[in-house]
Amino acid sequence: MEWIKLSGILIILLGFYFRLDTLAVVLVAAVTTALVSGLSFTECLSLLGEAFISNRMVTLFLLTLPMIGICERYGLKQQAVTLIERIKKLTPGKFMTLYMFIRELAGLFSVRVQGHTQFIRPLVNPMTQAAASKVHGKLSEEDEEYIKARVSATENYGNFFAQNTFVASAGVLLIVGTFDSLGYNVSAVDIAKASMPIAIITLFMVAASNMWYDRQMAKKYASSNSKGGQQ
Repeated sequence: MEWIKLSGILIILLGFYFRLDTLAVVLVAAVTTALVSGLSFTECLSLLGEAFISNRMVTLFLLTLPMIGICERYGLKQQAVTLIERIKKLTPGKFMTLYMFIRELAGLFSVRVQGHTQFIRPLVNPMTQAAASKVHGKLSEEDEEYIKARVSATENYGNFFAQNTFVASAGVLLIVGTFDSLGYNVSAVDIAKASMPIAIITLFMVAASNMWYDRQMAKKYASSNSKGGQQ
């Protein structure tokens, strides 16, 4: 009857299928798995409490969400858009390249900008949209969604390819530990040095892609405006 211990997986699958509350589904699955495995209800609660305390840093992420909502409510997004609108000749591609440079520079010094939820959505995406609207006028819904995707991709590129340029980052230490276990003598500085060229190449590739994107947008909206003028 060992298979009954897998009942928690079934509960999670059914809960997700019927679109029930995620937190409640996971909690019920955890309690059910503990009880059918022979643990008492008290022991189950004790394990949940210990897991929560040992991973409490993860829950700090949730505390940033109300703060972001309050900042947006009181004009953070609008102020960011206004700032971009005041800068002349700033295209969406140039702004994304600038953000890519800042993102990689932050990774070099292990400064975390907190990623998509806390930084891209409330700040970087609206600023990029504002730069595009300033240059090309009103954007189509398709282009707005595409800019969201490009900005998110820029964040991913900057985070992924520059995170190991800091010698004490978790990724560098993991790589060093793995090599040591396999008998290879490498240092954290060696890994960081090897990561530098990759980060620089990625920056130039993203910059080239953004230049191409600016040209495509310019052609698209130039033709659209000319057609509109003829009509």
